[in-house]
Amino acid sequence: QAQLVESGGGLVQAGGSLRLSCAASGRTFRYHVMAWFRQAPGKEREFVAAISWSGGSTSYADSVKGRFTISRDNAKNTIYLQMNSLKPEDTAVYLCAAPSRSRTVIERSKDDYAYWGQGTQVTVSS
Repeated sequence: QAQLVESGGGLVQAGGSLRLSCAASGRTFRYHVMAWFRQAPGKEREFVAAISWSGGSTSYADSVKGRFTISRDNAKNTIYLQMNSLKPEDTAVYLCAAPSRSRTVIERSKDDYAYWGQGTQVTVSS
């Protein structure tokens, strides 16, 4: 059974950095787009970033563009999210996601993703 497990969250001051990891097990997502979403209390789950299977294409939400970088290591079945210049409004549970099948188009809607991790909390203090 496919499983996605996030790690790397924590408490950081505004302006600081964190690196999140998402390790996949149970199946390979080597040929899948992979994505990061986040959800703050009382808010909808929102797209953060996504990466193509090869790593050659990426997509970012406007709110994180220039500050966050998504990457992947297919040999380790793992994706990463490097978060720099963090702001209090980045506070949320961060979840990684994968679609049910491999595809070439990067989707930004949560409805296009079938597999989800349990999430890791990121808290940015002002």
